Amino acid sequence: MSVNLSGRSFLKLLDLAPEEITSLIDLSAELKQLKREGTPHRYLEGKNIVLLFEKTSTRTRCSFEVAGHDLGMGVTYLAPESSQMGKKESIADTARVLGRMYDGIEYRGFSQQIVEELAAHAGVPVWNGLTDEFHPTQMIADMLTLRENFGDDLRGLKLVFMGDAENNVANSLMVVCAKLGLHFVACGPEERMPAAELVAVCEELAAASGGSVTLTSDVAAGCTGADVVYTDIWVSMGEPAELWEERIRMLSPYQVDDAVMDLASDDAIFMHCLPAFHDTGTTVGRDIAERFGITEMEVTDAVFEGPRSRVFDEAENRMHSIKAIMYATLKDPQ
Repeated sequence: MSVNLSGRSFLKLLDLAPEEITSLIDLSAELKQLKREGTPHRYLEGKNIVLLFEKTSTRTRCSFEVAGHDLGMGVTYLAPESSQMGKKESIADTARVLGRMYDGIEYRGFSQQIVEELAAHAGVPVWNGLTDEFHPTQMIADMLTLRENFGDDLRGLKLVFMGDAENNVANSLMVVCAKLGLHFVACGPEERMPAAELVAVCEELAAASGGSVTLTSDVAAGCTGADVVYTDIWVSMGEPAELWEERIRMLSPYQVDDAVMDLASDDAIFMHCLPAFHDTGTTVGRDIAERFGITEMEVTDAVFEGPRSRVFDEAENRMHSIKAIMYATLKDPQ
């Protein structure tokens, strides 16, 4: 690694310099190659980590567990009902207890303030597995996926986020694109755009990196010439189910379908952080179909299963990038 992240927490990409983000992407690619070759890399033998989940997840939990085991660490998973954090024990006290027992702490849940408070009191690195505001581990995986398709230099690529651009994934994509010199476009209804304060910060970052930040409700203007079309589910975990009717009405014009992909460049790819509602293969999908008469939501099945889709490469890369983040922050300082 060209930069030293040892002992640091990983809470949001606003905390990292562009070269530090790039270094994590480099390390992710190196560790992915070792995994593909079957080369052992138990670099953190003897260390232990704990995973605090207030929001459940398939990819985040599996990525941290497999990555931890590959690095030689012991892994403890605490489900939402398995911890007294914030109930009978304060966030600060939980952090101080776990910091005495573990070498690193992952948190996936609600407020960004919680993961920041854990980091302030734990005395060991804390990693943000997702909050309502940011999803930084996903971004390292996403940038690795872009590199695998467009080469190491990502500057100048146009990435369009379609739909609910107020959510944590859109926020984080805007930050990472601004830091690394990509052109970020949020394409969705005006009432679901990123917060003005974060947009202003990202515009300043983009001006320094050669990138740009654009907000638009015009699908044709937003997606024409795009290199990457990205979307996410319309109602995030933790939001009330009553929002489905409003979000379907509001966001249906921003569904990623063949017409949207035809606006993009010839070698454009489709990305989604998953899970995706592209058919009726889930209980939620079937319920929505029965209630509202639609069988696809944020992306059509044709795009999701089509040749431009990189969603499962992206999902696998979560594990490699999380491994890189843990190794970079837990390795002995040089």
